Amino acid sequence: MEYGKLSDYDYHLPPELIAQEPLLQRDKSRMLVLNRSNKSTEHTTFNQLPAYLQTGDLLVLNNTRVIPARLIGKIPGRATDVELLLLHKLANGNWVAMAKPGRKLRPGTKVEMAYAVEAYIVDYVDGGLREVQFSAPEPFEQILPRLGKVPLPPYIKKEVEDPAQYQTIYATEDGSAAAPTAGFHFTDTVFNALQEKGITWTFITLHIGPGTFQPVKVEDIRDHVMHQEYFRIDSATASQLNRAREGGRRIIAVGTTACRVLETAADSAGIFKAQEGWSGLYIYPGFTFRAVDAMLTNFHLPHSSLLMLVTALAGHKAIMSAYREAVEKKYRFFSFGDCMLIL
Repeated sequence: MEYGKLSDYDYHLPPELIAQEPLLQRDKSRMLVLNRSNKSTEHTTFNQLPAYLQTGDLLVLNNTRVIPARLIGKIPGRATDVELLLLHKLANGNWVAMAKPGRKLRPGTKVEMAYAVEAYIVDYVDGGLREVQFSAPEPFEQILPRLGKVPLPPYIKKEVEDPAQYQTIYATEDGSAAAPTAGFHFTDTVFNALQEKGITWTFITLHIGPGTFQPVKVEDIRDHVMHQEYFRIDSATASQLNRAREGGRRIIAVGTTACRVLETAADSAGIFKAQEGWSGLYIYPGFTFRAVDAMLTNFHLPHSSLLMLVTALAGHKAIMSAYREAVEKKYRFFSFGDCMLIL
């Protein structure tokens, strides 16, 4: 296949362009507008978003909320810190977590944490993960906000001053280990401007795991295995999406996570129904989009499945050209960075 090699998804990024903190005024971030019909680009700011959308457009946003999923503790008798990154809760009350350093966290290991919390490594889980059981003097979910930290991506080197900086303003559904960062730019002012133009929005949920940020490591990108993430679309949202489709109105995904949910949930005719489950949908060039007409997204890491997703939507040459342009114009990249509107 064309553009099927990992090396096709590399680009030069000066480290100083990796945003280390959010803007104080979220909607003042820069926005590169890529028009797929003529491959043209424009440069503006996010607060101008309504000017680039049409009356009747339907935005789909991911309302997941990041939990304080990064836990630090010690194995009794050892000085080195160990880290657990919570991914999702199991039906038996235990959690699936990433564990570092993995060689020290074998089944049967106990980890002592603050607030008299103890974690027991119960078993291995696929992909090098661990099943973890917690013992605490009060319900674990109640103590978690005090115990855990916001799990920032590894390329962000400084802690956030306020955990709300790593949340969208509309986050309501606890469960993510990472934020749906395309939504960071939205403010009440922008939502009001969208409403005035007759642009509507709705919410889906996808709880993001850290696998979202992990680079693809196989040279033939078709061999990559996508991580599974929990998603949900309720009946009201499914109806809203179907009405937009029937009316010939555009469905615009806010972020790659919303895009993956929509493409997972749509049937072969592009019709939606209420559902929840696990999605491991991997979108790369050659994918046929059935649900998404346009997308707002941040700038993604080289060799990432997210870069492959936007390439599938807009075309390899157009995306790589836009990224070179963004680097030349010193856009801010990744989670706290600027954004791109693909029309």
